[in-house]
Amino acid sequence: MAALALAGLGRTARASLPEWWPVHAGLLVLFGPTLRDLASGAWIGEEQGHGPIIFALSLWLIARGWPATRPGYSWSGWPLLAAGLALYLLGRSQHILMFEVASIIAVLAAIVLVKRGAPALRALWFAFFFMLFMVPLPSELVAALTLPMKMAVSYVTEHLLFWAGYPIGRSGVMLQIGQYQLLVADACAGLQTLLTLEALGLFYLNVVRHGAALRNIGLALLIIPISFSANVVRVVALTLITYYWGDAAGQGFLHGFAGLLLFLTALALILAVDSALQWTARRRRPAARGAR
Repeated sequence: MAALALAGLGRTARASLPEWWPVHAGLLVLFGPTLRDLASGAWIGEEQGHGPIIFALSLWLIARGWPATRPGYSWSGWPLLAAGLALYLLGRSQHILMFEVASIIAVLAAIVLVKRGAPALRALWFAFFFMLFMVPLPSELVAALTLPMKMAVSYVTEHLLFWAGYPIGRSGVMLQIGQYQLLVADACAGLQTLLTLEALGLFYLNVVRHGAALRNIGLALLIIPISFSANVVRVVALTLITYYWGDAAGQGFLHGFAGLLLFLTALALILAVDSALQWTARRRRPAARGAR
């Protein structure tokens, strides 16, 4: 059965190739330089390192929902395409990365409107919304929102480790543990990290597709404190690594491991909270039946 499904998908792809290959080629020529610059620049750093993951998952979401769409047409795709191309031209000529990346979303959405119509865009709306998480935000906005977040993470980290008996102090976002000083960086507890974890939670909600609206809303709201908690776990882990194995270990390979720990912690907390909400919903159903 799986082989037949794959064969059918292959036949469909070959049948649509004459219609779609010019579109794919045009997109590659247009956005190839931007993707190349991202792969060799912004996507290498920690702050935008989630970009390729968001982009790949967005394309996967489009591919997953594509079979449910039907050929159609919407005239609104043309003005959106013009706006997307203008945004790309402005971003590319003025080196504004935010405009370049945002134009990818606009152009792809315009193509869906022109080739498949408004119903197709409504069916694929989450994939395009999800792409917004890979758009770099203005540095001024990031700096303004990141400082209070770093202060909060530093404060909680200091008190947790102090209660655990460690010799730790804090001055702003600078932690002093033993003979070591650690600066809580933007990548460890900044706005981009929070947005990445929020994207992870929303992606989980979309894939799981719970039928209960309250459960979805509750989990979506709880993703924010979950993201903050995961950031605290990461900074605590880095602080303890530095305390026990030295500054070189904290800033070296184990720093990357702490980044992995951040996402594993966030995923574990999301699954735990979702299970708790599911258990609560199951407990309430018998009570509701008994009340009737």
